[in-house]
Amino acid sequence: MAVKCDNCPLRAHDLFLPFTAQEARFMKGFKVGELTIDANTPVLMEGSNAAQLYTVLSGQGVRYKTLDRGQRQVISFVFPGDFIGLQAGITGEMGHSVESSTEMTLCVFDRSEIWTLFKSHPDRAFDLTWLSATEEMFLGETLATIGQRTALEAVAWAMLRLFQRAEALKMTTANRMPLPFRQQDLADALGLSLVHTNKTLAKLKDRGLALWQDGVLTLQDRDGLVAMAGADVKEPQARPLI
Repeated sequence: MAVKCDNCPLRAHDLFLPFTAQEARFMKGFKVGELTIDANTPVLMEGSNAAQLYTVLSGQGVRYKTLDRGQRQVISFVFPGDFIGLQAGITGEMGHSVESSTEMTLCVFDRSEIWTLFKSHPDRAFDLTWLSATEEMFLGETLATIGQRTALEAVAWAMLRLFQRAEALKMTTANRMPLPFRQQDLADALGLSLVHTNKTLAKLKDRGLALWQDGVLTLQDRDGLVAMAGADVKEPQARPLI
């Protein structure tokens, strides 16, 4: 049975800004259903013109772009609360693909109603702009990581950022979180070879900073990981939920 917007478990998180009564009414009409998919299932394909938009209700996945020679660049990792498909809703086709890494439940929205949102609900439209701007800012940080950090610094940065995302969603227990991605996903995100990624993860383990095995990430020394990554530690900013 589909989760009603009034009972959405994501709305209970401090990470997400509350809906006004008017926004809640609109979201109930905007949502047309739910979709549950298995792990390793394409959600959106690069070049497609999907008629739906989605919010991830549960599960994790990856956004990626495929290059002409078949190589893959992971753009970002998908977590609950992420809104996906907006690119096709605005430009007419997806510039990247989205695939589930675990079983995933998606709230489904009718793409044709996106213009109603812009015309009749400017606050919600601004929320979409905010999400897009935040994603652009994160991509800038990722690009700087790929270009300027060493492999050890880059992997430490990725482990820290993934943990921070999970922590904000109450997906962590003490210093542990589920991390169901493959080492190849991390390698494709950071522009490293799989062998180099594996060796770098082993170095983090040997230094007592972080351990990733059996789908679980453990931060053994969070302060040390922050120092290694050269990353700022900031409280996550409350964000809109679509």
